[in-house]
Amino acid sequence: MERVGGRVAWEGRITKVRIDRFRYDDGEEAEREIVEHPGAVGVVEHDGERVYLVKQPREAVSVPALLELPAGKLDEEGESPLDTAQRELAEEIGKGARTWQHLTSFYTSPGFTDEECHLFMATGLYDQSAETPEDERIEVVELPLSELDHAIRDCRDSKTLVGLLWLRAFLDR
Repeated sequence: MERVGGRVAWEGRITKVRIDRFRYDDGEEAEREIVEHPGAVGVVEHDGERVYLVKQPREAVSVPALLELPAGKLDEEGESPLDTAQRELAEEIGKGARTWQHLTSFYTSPGFTDEECHLFMATGLYDQSAETPEDERIEVVELPLSELDHAIRDCRDSKTLVGLLWLRAFLDR
């Protein structure tokens, strides 16, 4: 398929909405609304005894305290996904990590957005302070690895579910 035209219908601080036209191999054409997103990272970090998660309000789904991996948008010019993951880990839970491994990258909801999320595993944790943005309401949750399966079962956030399933696979090896 090929994109044959489009226009920006709306632009905000984080995303923009495009209305694009596509031509498929059989000659048919279709118009699609696409939410353009800069991309994101998520960090699965553990110390062998616990995984660190955050609870924060997610107004879009009316959840006052959604349990998630530390994460953030790729919104700093010139910052790689790994750099963003390292910054977010320090900002959200006050940790750094000696060892980083890229786990996977995936599209969060390709039916309407181009957002790609890059997941990293971080181990060898140490305390690292960073300035937290003023408008973030984050509570750090130290989840014992013995409760990992319960957290997976109750998870409502896609990047966190993917990350916790990767962690379960690593721990089961």
